[in-house]
Amino acid sequence: MPVLKITERAFQFAVRVVRLCRVLEKEGNVSRTLATQLLRSGTSVGANVEEAQAGHSKADFTAKISIARKEARETHYWLRLLIASDLVQEPQIIDMLNESDELVRILTSIVKSAQCGKGRE
Repeated sequence: MPVLKITERAFQFAVRVVRLCRVLEKEGNVSRTLATQLLRSGTSVGANVEEAQAGHSKADFTAKISIARKEARETHYWLRLLIASDLVQEPQIIDMLNESDELVRILTSIVKSAQCGKGRE
């Protein structure tokens, strides 16, 4: 996988989340409810990364990236729940599950760098 800026990577992840949720919406009430939760958290990652880019201060930047990290963690949870509850087969979304984990790691690294004064990524 080529190296992408976090903004583009989070955007591409959100696109994948939207596509999965469109499929889940057609299934039934439980799938629709979980799709709503997944859609909110999965698209919020990129939105908060974008907002961080326009942060008025280092504290504002760090706060938005921290929110993005929390949303990525929540998204990871919903993906795991979809698999564990047999609503989606693991091979169908394992790449998304791995990507959500990687986003958490990257965002954690950005937060730590920002808190140490190394600036923005």
